[in-house]
Amino acid sequence: MERRSFITQAAVAGAASTLAVPALAADLPSIKWRLASSFPKSLDTIYGAAENFSKRVSQLTGGKFEIRVFAGGEIVPAFQVLDAVQAGTVEICHTAPYYFFGKDPTFAFDCAVPFGLTSRQQTAWIDQGGGRELMREFYKGYGVVNFLGGNTGAQMGGWFRKEVKTVEDLKGLKMRIGGFAGRVMQKLGLVPQQIAGGDIYPALEKGTIDAAEWVGPYDDEKLGFYKVAPFYYSPGWWEPSAQLSFLIGQKKWDELPKEYQAAIEAAAAESHVIMQAEYDARNPAALARLLKNGVKLRQFSPEIMDDCYKAAHEVMDEEAAKNAKFKKVYEPWKAFRQNQNQWARVVEHPMAEYLIKSGNK
Repeated sequence: MERRSFITQAAVAGAASTLAVPALAADLPSIKWRLASSFPKSLDTIYGAAENFSKRVSQLTGGKFEIRVFAGGEIVPAFQVLDAVQAGTVEICHTAPYYFFGKDPTFAFDCAVPFGLTSRQQTAWIDQGGGRELMREFYKGYGVVNFLGGNTGAQMGGWFRKEVKTVEDLKGLKMRIGGFAGRVMQKLGLVPQQIAGGDIYPALEKGTIDAAEWVGPYDDEKLGFYKVAPFYYSPGWWEPSAQLSFLIGQKKWDELPKEYQAAIEAAAAESHVIMQAEYDARNPAALARLLKNGVKLRQFSPEIMDDCYKAAHEVMDEEAAKNAKFKKVYEPWKAFRQNQNQWARVVEHPMAEYLIKSGNK
């Protein structure tokens, strides 16, 4: 039975391969694109997502569609990749859209919003909850089209040189944190700094900043923050998840044959799933190593969490009152979040809590 099954599977695979060849052999063009990443090569999770994407596009097009990946700073600085796509310097970028908060805070909904959606909820909102349509309409104003490009899952709250037990302890601290979180922290007296991933460690080491957040144990260990800031806080309330995106120039997208468009959509979806799996698999061991190296794990106090929650919603409501584009996304997003959290209370959270408690017995 096993031999017959193998032969049958091989025959089906062979037939599928034969059928797929004419589509690619039908004089489809050879195309070469450049992709600008916002991340350093040392981060095989985030930067690696773009490499996975490029490899799959090539495989799915028989090598006719090649996308060369460049790390942050190789073509343009990490925070200028969107500008590069708009200018036609590169055809595509891979980035955290909330980096462009300064252009319009609405970008954050395609990445992370304080006290927002978990990784699964974010994917559900984009893919099934109307988020893709809302963000595609927003991105039209920038001449780009967006695709899911990975998610880190819930992030840590960052590295601090000293403990922060109360809101008063945050006042005057200079912290690498941007977007909405930076604006929220400003309300509490912290001084936010926007610094690219590869530049955070030198800033911490030199004392230019007092604290920094990045992603989580696996990436943070690679960047070495624990060597200069021993207190490691959780949770990163500003990023209950952080979705990455591939952004493609609309004109370049429209020029692609439909077969190549399909390859991009498939490769982006695969890369999106792989990134989350990588973080889930690698973070536990990385955290254990950090603790062995003397890292002092802490949680933000209820006081800090409550004050940040209040400030975060004040900031978002203020933005919605003056920014029509933001409000158009914010209102349905809020409704989706409420429904998701009500559902999670029924089964997801009780199940997770029980499994965590029973696993520690």
